[in-house]
Amino acid sequence: MFRWSTDEVEPHERFDYWREVRSKGLFGVTAELERERRTDFSGEFSLRQLGGAGLVELKASQYRVERSSSDIAYAPGDSICVYQQLGSGGWFGGLRGGEFSIANGSFATSHTDLPYRTAPLGDGGFHLRILKIPVSALPTQDKRVRELVPRTFGDPTLAPLLSACFADLGEADGALDATSLVQALAHLALIERGILRPGSRRGQAALRTARHSQARRLIAHHLQNPDLAPAMVADQLGVSVRHLHMLFEAAEKSFSQTVTDERLKQSRRLMREAPERLIADIATSCGFESLATYYRVFNAAYGMAPGDFRARGSEGH
Repeated sequence: MFRWSTDEVEPHERFDYWREVRSKGLFGVTAELERERRTDFSGEFSLRQLGGAGLVELKASQYRVERSSSDIAYAPGDSICVYQQLGSGGWFGGLRGGEFSIANGSFATSHTDLPYRTAPLGDGGFHLRILKIPVSALPTQDKRVRELVPRTFGDPTLAPLLSACFADLGEADGALDATSLVQALAHLALIERGILRPGSRRGQAALRTARHSQARRLIAHHLQNPDLAPAMVADQLGVSVRHLHMLFEAAEKSFSQTVTDERLKQSRRLMREAPERLIADIATSCGFESLATYYRVFNAAYGMAPGDFRARGSEGH
């Protein structure tokens, strides 16, 4: 992962460096800010290469951005971007389809090589994630992919799926996982824009991947509940219990195995972070129905009792 912050540059040079090196050189955009406000500018970003795509997280104080025809000629991208708005919101303009705003927690998509202007709404500045996926990495080569002007996602049912995929992508620890998540995000964007049918083979694969990610997120959210069951998660996911089990059958672990593994991992985190906390209290807080069940399951998984794990100060053994 590559990280960079304006803290590495003298205050009076920060915006000029950001504008010339980071904005134009890395993102291919023109950045503008009134001269009298430049000494107060701050920004940071990270870049990770995952599954054939680039995942950027960017935070910065207020300034204006334009990707003009000359910027595109200088730095063509030929990629589709999926944006996750994390800050106070943003404005997009200079588009063939007019202007729009994107609220906190919302998503948008576009092709890189179409002109636009953008600025943050409110005083919070920019905070967003951008997944940049080369068109060459997409299985579909539909020419409409290159006509995707910036636009928010209009289907509210896709937002939790996109959010779960973005969260899992940020935590991906394997190339296979990252690739499937990138493809799912790309295909969800194409479903939203009418280029890919949800019922197509690729559309169904994207929805399965995204629903599995969301199901795992729902499990993690409800770990403390000892009554956590497939019916509860399926209901929140909006699918049948049979469909939920099929999502996990296609993955490495079943629903019940995933719940148990997540509870065990949570208990290990709590033992490391709160060494003074009673093991019985940790077991209860992670949703185990009894201390005896917790000891049995923990020993089966790690070959030692929870107390021995804590005594060794293990980081994962």
